[in-house]
Amino acid sequence: MLQLPLLVTAQLDLVLVLVSLLSLWTRLGRLSYPSSVVFDEVYYGQFVSLYMKRIFFVDDSGPPLGHMILALGAYLGGFDGNFVWNRIGADYPCSVSVWSLRLLPALCGALCVPLVYLLTLELGFSHLSALGAALLLLLENSLIVQSRFMLLESLLIFFVLLAFFSYLCFHNAHSRSWSRYSWLLLSGVSCAAAVGVKYMGLFSYLLLLGVASVHSWNLIGDQAVSHLSVFIQCVCKVLCLLVVPVLLYVFWFYIHLSVLNRSGPHDQLMSSAFQASLQGGLSRITQGQPLEVVYGSQVTLRSSASQPVSCWLHSHKANYPIRYENGRGSSHQQQVTCYPFKDVNNWWIIKDPGR
Repeated sequence: MLQLPLLVTAQLDLVLVLVSLLSLWTRLGRLSYPSSVVFDEVYYGQFVSLYMKRIFFVDDSGPPLGHMILALGAYLGGFDGNFVWNRIGADYPCSVSVWSLRLLPALCGALCVPLVYLLTLELGFSHLSALGAALLLLLENSLIVQSRFMLLESLLIFFVLLAFFSYLCFHNAHSRSWSRYSWLLLSGVSCAAAVGVKYMGLFSYLLLLGVASVHSWNLIGDQAVSHLSVFIQCVCKVLCLLVVPVLLYVFWFYIHLSVLNRSGPHDQLMSSAFQASLQGGLSRITQGQPLEVVYGSQVTLRSSASQPVSCWLHSHKANYPIRYENGRGSSHQQQVTCYPFKDVNNWWIIKDPGR
């Protein structure tokens, strides 16, 4: 039967609350200062603008999740992408919410401090040691500065710490508690997010897999644990730490390609079929055209020998000369060469030679 009054008893770690508040203050205080482009914001800002305009791009430096998180902060602040990221030190206009551009990296950087505190406790150290570790991270000047700008490092550190903390919560929980597998799932999701932000996260992911493998090996040799329990834990570890991260890593690219559906500067890196699926690109030319090449088809011809840069057959608006300076004669016909860039003169029409 329900007993009145209803009482709730809670334990609150005041030290954890204090370091969390200090971390939020150091990372979020006066976040809009300076109101100009700082360091690699000039690089990541270009991708944020492309996301806002939904223009397709490829970043060779890493996977897309980090860029999407930065773009989410810009979207929440109403950023429309109409800002030219051409130099460090350029002032942001009044129409750009600098605070929202830097919010999510700063928030992740602030959450790293309480995560380190909790992670140290899960490792079996005292509360005093956990406080010392949190203070080291809290007062580290380079991490403070790095967290206060539109960069990816604080996002990477946050997901790495969250992955290890979640795994240790799973490992230290009571073996009969089914709720502990939610920690294991969170660990796998965090690993996928870390690798999805920067490929540097792969090293931490491999370290966590190594730790999990050692724990599984020790579990197999524990005679006090039943074979069924060992089997369930090993299967759950494979699913949460291997299958889930791989699926999520692919999912980040699915979101990336779903959002960016307009033609952009990197179209030529993709296949013609993919380019035709983008709005404003090849689709304007190939719309209504059959997939098979027929008379009347408009096509581009790419050289299979042009490596590593693709090269298309291209017609120039100039003719060869009638005679060269050395006296050698020429055809005086239109110049047709190989051209490594997208251009309207790369397009050719297939015509019936009998007509």
